[in-house]
Amino acid sequence: MKQKGLLRKDTFGVITRRYARAKKIREAIDAFDKMEMFGLKPELSDYSSLIDTLSKSKNVERAQVIFNDMKRRKKFPPDLKTYTILLEGWGNERNLPKMNEVYQEMIDEGFTPDVVTYGILINSFCKSGKCDEALKIFHEMEASGCKPSPHIYCSLINGLGSEKRLDEALKFFELSQNSGFTPELPTYNAIVGSYCWVSQFEDAFRVVEEMKRHRIGPNARTYDIILHHLIKSGKKEEAYWVFQKMGREGGCEPQLNTYTMMVSMLCSEERIDLALKVWKEMTDKGVLPCMHMFSALINGLCFENRLDEACSYFKEMLDKGIRPPGQLFGNLKEALLDAGKKDLALELGLELDRLRRRPLNG
Repeated sequence: MKQKGLLRKDTFGVITRRYARAKKIREAIDAFDKMEMFGLKPELSDYSSLIDTLSKSKNVERAQVIFNDMKRRKKFPPDLKTYTILLEGWGNERNLPKMNEVYQEMIDEGFTPDVVTYGILINSFCKSGKCDEALKIFHEMEASGCKPSPHIYCSLINGLGSEKRLDEALKFFELSQNSGFTPELPTYNAIVGSYCWVSQFEDAFRVVEEMKRHRIGPNARTYDIILHHLIKSGKKEEAYWVFQKMGREGGCEPQLNTYTMMVSMLCSEERIDLALKVWKEMTDKGVLPCMHMFSALINGLCFENRLDEACSYFKEMLDKGIRPPGQLFGNLKEALLDAGKKDLALELGLELDRLRRRPLNG
């Protein structure tokens, strides 16, 4: 391949990404370093891609080492994009001191933040519960003459809403509408969530109706937000009514997250038969259950002493290759021993051991 010139930089990029996704970071960096052996000289864009790959695979510390080494050896002076990638990496890790450090270094190097940079900073502060810091960045952005994007407004609405600062969230929703942007589904969902955070569910449903009039959603995520807060507020009957309504609305079919919330809620309410009905509806639609759903259902069945059904679902869980949390089998084993079913407990334990010895994919 070398002689025929078939190897290209993007080939090494693919190899690096695959190693990074498999958590083989040393191999990922080695693959990148071998580019020069094949006559391909790395450029700044290649280093930026490597830093991006490592950051997105939750190895931002290693990405920072490569960034620092690139600067120290004066291979390439980093550009705004390189700094922005690193900022996003630290922001996603919720390491705000490090993110601020990189941002200050970027400013000291003479770079002017753009809307993408500001968006990353604001989103990171909002997701970390630091909305006042996000607002400082927003005002700094305005003073610089940089126009906010819909994503920035959405981040602020989500953040302020989660801090129960509804009036401020509504103010930014109004600003976004007056900024000439077409209203977007994520922004509407953020407002729905803001009302839910302060338990103003009637207002949340009013926004949903407004979304329908403007033909901007709602989608499953909209209803998942409402369901989450209804359940959290103890409004279980209302939550089940919303869940049933979802199935009747086009484009709002319940997703895995929706079914997980409903099965967990019904099991906690000791309404196992209804939970099983929801489970069947889900599997009939081809949605595969997750570990949390199996755990909720099996624990619920154990609580009602329906051990044969609990064992059946536990076996199904293992057959699907889903590794149960330790406490789940502990609960099931205890129930089986109390019922005098020692052999069945032993059998399930052996099946679980076989699954645990099986290597994880990736």
